[in-house]
Amino acid sequence: MITSLWLLEVLVCLLMYAVLDGYDLGVGVATLFERDSGRRRHMVESVAVGWDGNETWLVLLVVALWAGFPLAFGTILPHAYLPLIVVLFSLIVRGVSIEMVSQAPPGRRWTTAFGVASLLASFAQGFALGTLTSLGAMSWFCVLSGLTVTAAYTALGYAYTKQKSSGSLRRSAGRRGRVSTAITAGLLVVVLFAINATAAPLNLHSPARAFAFAVLLVFAVAGVATSLVTFASERRSSAADTLPIGGLIVATVSVVLAFVVARYPVFLPPNLTVDAAVSPHSTMVFVLIGIGLLNMPLVLAYNVFAHRAFRGKLDGGDS
Repeated sequence: MITSLWLLEVLVCLLMYAVLDGYDLGVGVATLFERDSGRRRHMVESVAVGWDGNETWLVLLVVALWAGFPLAFGTILPHAYLPLIVVLFSLIVRGVSIEMVSQAPPGRRWTTAFGVASLLASFAQGFALGTLTSLGAMSWFCVLSGLTVTAAYTALGYAYTKQKSSGSLRRSAGRRGRVSTAITAGLLVVVLFAINATAAPLNLHSPARAFAFAVLLVFAVAGVATSLVTFASERRSSAADTLPIGGLIVATVSVVLAFVVARYPVFLPPNLTVDAAVSPHSTMVFVLIGIGLLNMPLVLAYNVFAHRAFRGKLDGGDS
């Protein structure tokens, strides 16, 4: 029971990070495609209010893996050193550059640094996930995984930009968001077929498992379809502009859970299971209280406060 609860906490941290830091990484990537310096600054400022809280979920995810599943953590780390180092340094550059953009306008070079670091962090995260299918082998699947995560984050970034902006920036985010969402969907289809050629193929032999996997994919398709339709909507209301990012969140959560369903109870290929990787019972109880009952609610409360305090559209002076 406690093992299942801890695995659930790891999944919550992963999903919260993918959605929250995913959109602000995506906004950073999107700034690289925006030529107007005023719009780029507007996009950076839109995530400046909550990026630090978003990245806290990554810290909780790493601590949860280290404390709850030390064998899996010790197995993953040596095989993903290079992409994880890229992620670490990219996140440091993002943190510095986003503050410099706010403190030293117009900060053109810092805005570019923010975008490049966001791109590198996104791709490296996906690349690291790809290495887990073959435990360290630098393969084409790692590149495919990196491109898929980058495209998904970019789509989330454009959805967030449409939600927070108005005028021509809002329209541009809608057009580019549809393109990035379509690219993400195409890449995910390729991933679904390609992963069976790796050391971590999907296990869908059980009818119940296959049914759950199919249902989750239906939710993912519905989320993507909702985003594609609403990205193009010209309705100017907060509710309408929330639908693209809402659809992408549903799709993201559904895809992650679908892969979990198709792999559980195997934690890492070929046969490291959740039960084999888990910490002793006393350790699990301690970290469950320390992280699950204390840290996670505080971080979640901060996220809710930050997004609620800065809700609504930012005035970018654009029409």
